[in-house]
Amino acid sequence: MTATPLEPTFQQAMEITAQWLGLWENGELSDEVLADRMGELVASRDGGRGFFVVSLVGDCPLMDRLPEPLVIQLRAAGEGVVDLTARNLAMSTAMALHHQRAGDANQQGSSERVSARCTELLRQLEPEAVKQRLESLLSAARDGSGDDVAFLERWGYDAEQKAAIAAAIEAVAE
Repeated sequence: MTATPLEPTFQQAMEITAQWLGLWENGELSDEVLADRMGELVASRDGGRGFFVVSLVGDCPLMDRLPEPLVIQLRAAGEGVVDLTARNLAMSTAMALHHQRAGDANQQGSSERVSARCTELLRQLEPEAVKQRLESLLSAARDGSGDDVAFLERWGYDAEQKAAIAAAIEAVAE
């Protein structure tokens, strides 16, 4: 009988991620061990959400240098990671514009950093899965059609934000 891995809640996943990233930053966890642990975490939806909230937004350099063992684990996690990364790209891009309009350069810079991290990660994930996911998101942002329309509407993005999202999606392929 094999034990089934416990699926963390979103809150637990954020806490676990923060703890592991701290150990990694202090040289107490190797890239390989961190990658294995994160691979287990992103296997569940809430685990993946918690991982990305902490790793994309935080000051830890992990997502800026993307160790190869981590990229391998994130690729292996499949479409769930591609979906979360694409959604984070859209949300951070739209929020950067929102913060720019509000004159909040600090928050704008933070959102732009998340967007850049998502772009770089998407370039390293499984190309066909990324292409399909981004085409769906692009259809919603550009034409108001497809499965992602509800996602964009839920956040109330305006035409200018949707245009920025479309440009960010196109930049992934560049």
